[in-house]
Amino acid sequence: MPQRVLFISNGHGEDNHSSHVIRTLRELAPDLDIAAMPLVGDGSAYRRIEVPIIGPTQILPSGGFTYVNRWLLLKDIQAGLLGLTLRQIQAVRRYAPTCDLVHATGDAVGQTCAYLSGRPFISFISCLSALYEGELRTDFVLRFVVRSPRCKAIVTRDPYTAEDLKRQGFQKVHFGGIPSLDRLVPRGKDLALRPEVPMVALLPGSRLPEAVRNFKLMMQLVAETTRIMGDRVQFRAALVPALMAQLGDIAAEMGWHHQNGVLTDALDGEQAGAIAEIRCADDAFNDIVCSTTLVIGMAGLAVDQAVAIGKPVIQLPGEGPQFTYAFAEAQERLLGISAQTVGTGPATPETLKEGAQMIQTTLNNPTYLAACVENGRQRLGTPGGSKRIANLILQQLERAPREGSSEVSEKFAR
Repeated sequence: MPQRVLFISNGHGEDNHSSHVIRTLRELAPDLDIAAMPLVGDGSAYRRIEVPIIGPTQILPSGGFTYVNRWLLLKDIQAGLLGLTLRQIQAVRRYAPTCDLVHATGDAVGQTCAYLSGRPFISFISCLSALYEGELRTDFVLRFVVRSPRCKAIVTRDPYTAEDLKRQGFQKVHFGGIPSLDRLVPRGKDLALRPEVPMVALLPGSRLPEAVRNFKLMMQLVAETTRIMGDRVQFRAALVPALMAQLGDIAAEMGWHHQNGVLTDALDGEQAGAIAEIRCADDAFNDIVCSTTLVIGMAGLAVDQAVAIGKPVIQLPGEGPQFTYAFAEAQERLLGISAQTVGTGPATPETLKEGAQMIQTTLNNPTYLAACVENGRQRLGTPGGSKRIANLILQQLERAPREGSSEVSEKFAR
């Protein structure tokens, strides 16, 4: 029988990380039997690559961002969080005895679920980083879980955190990286760029309706930037299909014109006659991020990927639930000089004007742009994360028979 691996993840970004590891695993070991249990959301990242999901899923009001706004936890509980979590743990305990290895991506919640499986597991603490505070402060639960003999490896997303955990006395620590970086390469999409003009990428996020609100703020920022820079800058937006489908309605609401994915706005006032323009695509994320000079970001993982390949990011806080000022401020601590945040709360007309000035200043600072290339590499490491983590999984699977992984505990088989 083929060996079996169960992936557990507790977050949309975590699902994304795991999906890229799975894709690499399928290339290296196509006979592996792989399944998943996403604890947050509907597991769309797994469904897109046809990974079986072993238990119930549900989209909750917080979108998984209760750490940004703890009041959202109450809404999640009212929507059935506790019962959902119990059913998910029961599904893991039923399925895990048939597995040779469990791979958990996320914080203490996902890692605890892996521990409760009763199987050997690899702990990828992708959302935790020592870069936020200078050292990683782990809670009692996570320390207990990852020090279990069944935890075969602790994997970090950035090299600094791996070294920090080793200094704290943790064993079996490995730098993994951002798995999706391995596939962040241009795909030849024609972006209709003017090569002599710097391009600014707009990344409003992927979860609606928040992404719609974020994109409307970005449209206002583009208008303000065009007022001061004219045609000396160009904008490209990487949107998810659900947001792309709403461009007509968004344009009508904002007073813009929309045609074939291109949004335009004829400016008034001192810049009367100037045209603000955004070219949008839902199939060109790689090309837009790789080709851009600067990113306007209201997302998590997408922004991290851009910074990792050397792109500076200007962050525009919104209403949330994800991309609030608190989230943006945490991103600044994680990403260092590569991230700048406009204002200290949800964007206002005044902070949008400040953001436009920030865009102009940043684009005209070649020293800073060059420093962001090195900063991204130092903070987030090099590509190859999906292969590094996949190889850790395969190495553990090679040892599994010797460690009795085929023995099914009667306790967990019930």
